[in-house]
Amino acid sequence: MDSPILKQIGTVFIPVSDIEKARDWYCDILGLHADGEILFGHLYVIPMKGTGIVLDSKIYAKDKIFKTPAFHLNTNNIGEAFQYMKNKGVHLLTEIEHHHYFNFKDPDGNILMISEC
Repeated sequence: MDSPILKQIGTVFIPVSDIEKARDWYCDILGLHADGEILFGHLYVIPMKGTGIVLDSKIYAKDKIFKTPAFHLNTNNIGEAFQYMKNKGVHLLTEIEHHHYFNFKDPDGNILMISEC
């Protein structure tokens, strides 16, 4: 059966309370320069490979944050990624689970995951 809908995820929107602080935090953990433009006063598109991430302060509300990971960020070395996040002072929620992934919180309380793929 043909469908006009592609079998791809284009972008994930993350609700954040302060677009500038969120931009700086996400760019820091991803090793990016936080010099991109904030669009329309509430959107920041993080330059990613593959599926995109857009930080959006317009959709933020405490009851709309991710309470479980909606996606995971990839790594080639889960131990190195865990130590990196720990050294950055990121709020880690789990240890490395099944030698494969761990969960953490962003400054707004969104629960995210890093997984070795």
